[in-house]
Amino acid sequence: MEFFCYHRDRPGSLALRDELLHDHWSYMDQYGKELIARGPTMTDDGEEPTGSVHIIDLPDAAAARAFVFDEPGYQAGVYQDVLLRRWRNILGRTMWDFPGGRTEGARFLVLGLGAGEAVDLELPRDTGELIAYGPLLSDDGTAWLGTAALVRAPDADSARAVLTVDQYATVEVHRWQFGGRS
Repeated sequence: MEFFCYHRDRPGSLALRDELLHDHWSYMDQYGKELIARGPTMTDDGEEPTGSVHIIDLPDAAAARAFVFDEPGYQAGVYQDVLLRRWRNILGRTMWDFPGGRTEGARFLVLGLGAGEAVDLELPRDTGELIAYGPLLSDDGTAWLGTAALVRAPDADSARAVLTVDQYATVEVHRWQFGGRS
């Protein structure tokens, strides 16, 4: 089962986050084969982290909750909240398979939270800039709750355009970068 996890940083937690970076990476290294994508969201200027995205394939919801809540930053209070949802990997690949590489161009997390009927269940016509894409689902995988995408785009408005924006209760766009050890 695939899961989308988004840890949002608590205001004022940057020093603690930095202090725990090695512990965070060591923890994530244990899940190297299960990770589909990972990396921090960043301030608009790209200078400071604001959260952490992890898309992971785990046996069940209990394993996903353990993954999220045992993470060292969560345990130490770095994060103000966590979004954990079932997810489906429509692209069928990991971020490391993205042909655009790790560093070229601006990258964004686009997070659309549902407002009724499921939308954007099919890939957008131009998939060349998509790093990861799929629906957010209920715990049992039957109800559509939104869509999460990692995308390379020239700016936030272009990134937002991968979703049918007016069909969502809310759409967030966050600067994002490939995570993990270089």
